[in-house]
Amino acid sequence: MRAAAAAFYGAALGLLLVGLRELLTGFEENRCSMTYMFEYPEYRRVSLPRRVARLYPAYGLYLYGEGLYAQETRALKLTGAPVLFLPGNAGSYKQVRSLGSVALRKAENMEGGVHLNVFTVDFNEELVALYGGSLLQQTHFLHESIKAILRLYKLKTPPQSVVLVGHSMGGVVARALFTLPRFNPHLVSLIITQASPHMAPVLALDPYLLDFYTAVRQKWVNQAAKLRNITVLSVGGGYRDYQVRSGLTSLPCPPGDPNKLSLVVTAVPRTWVSTDHLSIVWCKELVLATVRAFFDLIDAQTRQFTDDPERRRSVLNHHFIRHPVRTLRDVKDTSVPILDVPEAWSEVNSLRLSYRTPKEGQLKYFLFALPSRRKAYSHFYCRSNNLEMSSWVFGCLHGNASSCGHAVDLSMGTELLPAYKVLVLSLADLSSFTHLVVSASNLNSKQFTVECEWQREESLTRPVSVPHVLSFGFQASDVTVNSSGLLHNIQLLHFHQVYQAFRISVVSHCRGTRDRLPGVYRMRVPWFREDSFTTASAPSVTEISGMLHTSRPDNSSSVLLQLHTAPNCQYKVSVRTSFPKVLGQVLRFCGPLVPVYTSVALLLTCGGQLSSILASGRAADMSEAVGGALQLHKVNLPLYLLHILLSCCRGLLPPEDVLPPTPPDEAFPEWAESGEEWRHLLAPLLYVLGATVAFWASALLRLLVRLASLLLAPLHRPSVSRGAGTLRLRTRLLLAVCLAAAGSTSCGALAIAAASLLHLNRVLRLQMTERSLSHMLNLAPRKQKPAANGVPEAGERGLLSEGALQEVRDDLQLHLSLATLLLLPAVLSAPSLLHWSRSLRFCTRLDPDPCWLHSVPLVCVSLLLINCNTLQLSNSRLLPVVSCLPLPLAVTMATFSSLHLYRIVYFLLAVLVPLGVCCVL
Repeated sequence: MRAAAAAFYGAALGLLLVGLRELLTGFEENRCSMTYMFEYPEYRRVSLPRRVARLYPAYGLYLYGEGLYAQETRALKLTGAPVLFLPGNAGSYKQVRSLGSVALRKAENMEGGVHLNVFTVDFNEELVALYGGSLLQQTHFLHESIKAILRLYKLKTPPQSVVLVGHSMGGVVARALFTLPRFNPHLVSLIITQASPHMAPVLALDPYLLDFYTAVRQKWVNQAAKLRNITVLSVGGGYRDYQVRSGLTSLPCPPGDPNKLSLVVTAVPRTWVSTDHLSIVWCKELVLATVRAFFDLIDAQTRQFTDDPERRRSVLNHHFIRHPVRTLRDVKDTSVPILDVPEAWSEVNSLRLSYRTPKEGQLKYFLFALPSRRKAYSHFYCRSNNLEMSSWVFGCLHGNASSCGHAVDLSMGTELLPAYKVLVLSLADLSSFTHLVVSASNLNSKQFTVECEWQREESLTRPVSVPHVLSFGFQASDVTVNSSGLLHNIQLLHFHQVYQAFRISVVSHCRGTRDRLPGVYRMRVPWFREDSFTTASAPSVTEISGMLHTSRPDNSSSVLLQLHTAPNCQYKVSVRTSFPKVLGQVLRFCGPLVPVYTSVALLLTCGGQLSSILASGRAADMSEAVGGALQLHKVNLPLYLLHILLSCCRGLLPPEDVLPPTPPDEAFPEWAESGEEWRHLLAPLLYVLGATVAFWASALLRLLVRLASLLLAPLHRPSVSRGAGTLRLRTRLLLAVCLAAAGSTSCGALAIAAASLLHLNRVLRLQMTERSLSHMLNLAPRKQKPAANGVPEAGERGLLSEGALQEVRDDLQLHLSLATLLLLPAVLSAPSLLHWSRSLRFCTRLDPDPCWLHSVPLVCVSLLLINCNTLQLSNSRLLPVVSCLPLPLAVTMATFSSLHLYRIVYFLLAVLVPLGVCCVL
């Protein structure tokens, strides 16, 4: 039985490790360029009013500077546009140096002395992602910092607002400003957040964190009309960021608000890379896009950030969503610099143009006649690797084969891709034009390639059904593109859920060996800006990871694999389910449920011990008890029935603990429900993974206890009684008072950790006693006396020794299961303890303390259970009732603790408190 359980949980551990490996390492290498400081960075502290400094002694406000600029701003006489950086969870205020240094270098090339004043806030590197008690304090300090920054400007037209850049939880704090009753919304008009979990906290370990999120969400959703002119851009890190998945970075705002933008960094033009949770701050490609946007947002007259929300929206769209390979000032400029030089014009009568400019500079224009193509073709596609910011495609109103009388610039629809710029025009929108003109002029003698072709819409897209998620990679969906076109769309049917993951292989075969533009493969997700790009040469074999950050909110779109291909090449696309990536996606989206099911398994382990004591008076072996905690039929079936009941009786029963719906889900409630269904279908797998963690964690605990008993054996006085490690009543009362007082005056998590260590000491003493008794029995042979029937009997001393050993072993197994339960609250409250320890130099008491309320009953019940043994429990009249509690509480815990992880402690107390009473009555 033990071997079978070990083999099963070994296999389950293998699955867990495969999923963790895929989650932590199954992504592209870090392709971000590092930002460097050209001069030594300086952080000049900004003085705050005494009241603010007294209220927030751990926080500070700094101005970033380098070299000459740092000397010029030493007196804090500022003339630039203010930007304030907010660090995130355990983040340093010095992380601003990448943004500040690039902004200083950019200002050197600006006319009129336009520059940025980059400030940063020191939040004492607090763990606000795990402890929510400081979030409101950070929000109030941020408000005071903004007012202090604006007071520094003594200009004729001083700035009226500050631009906020928030990393991680700093972005959530920035949006929380608007929940303050005395905050003036005009002080902040633009917020850019980087890897900020706006939808929900990653782990909700205390109620203050969820209350903070609820207040922020309600403010931005219920008062969306009042906050419509506030521009917010949220950027997610992609798959490299395993700390905050990009789906959580979506802004929870009503649909249709154009000033609230959410996207993944892989879709940002001129960036196209995935970043981890820290590198998103210093990634040069993203920092450049941010700084360019800031300078384009500055008004030339006031030299401050513009107050026009439409202007802000157009600038952010230009730099973060669709870059037309034009400078922003030329977007509305429709002037066409076409020279009337007859020898520069060439009419193209073929279906495709492929032209490479010569080394010598020349004027060159290609004319494409529209009337003869309107019936047979629907689109005109053109691309060029000339990435200069200039117009290159025009619509001719009155043209002929050798000239164009009047032209209109059509280049605004250009989209920048990693290898070239692309323009796709619909012929239905070109009814007023007679010709299309493509410029291939290279007056600067720079060589580049231009490729254009006519396209039919019906031949562009090839649908292919993706394999089922349970095909485990044995089934493949293949599609071959034999056409020699430049653009092909592979529509991936039935690919719309986040738990789906595929390995997409693109194999290209080409005729000839001439130079070609590289191919660009784009995974396009219509319902969220999470596009990813892969560049490949031709011929080649390219692997693409097909995964989603968000599920499809409706039934109107599908994921597209867009292939910008080389001409005269054949492409074969193969799609296979990747089971390791599926496991990685399950852990990425449902990882917080694993500790819940681990707690369920440990609770059922304790229930199994109590049932064994009730039935036989002896505790079961810990490994057998944990191995038997996986009871799918007893947990998942009632769990699903309870889910159906709660769904049918909404409003009458407490709501089920699920993530709050995203705005698309609010618009399509039927998809919100189906999105939760797959989580319930995955519940058995999550239960297996949670039970696996419980099994091997308990095995590790037993191993550590045995190793510690070996090391401490020389210091241990041998004992032959089961009372090793017990405490007298007076000692327990004194400890209870002391720990309760320490928890109320300092930190409740400290009292919980101390109580857990006391119980571990009891386990350790029992383990050493068990070793001592075992050695004594092995060394001392049992005395025998003849019986009346001639059969020898064991002596009385031997019977007592074996009985004492069995009693100690039973108590050891019981207290091992109790120790694992008591360690869970200590682990869940560890962030509060760590936060308190790091803030001791400013305050000796954690305020607010999420653990104080349940620390007192935990301490009391832990001290009660220290002296508990199997004999007391077997003689207790309450044991039959208490032994029935773990199963229903485990089901309830799995239902109502998936988001509120701190509720696990309450369910554990619902078992431990009656169990402690059993030891007394």
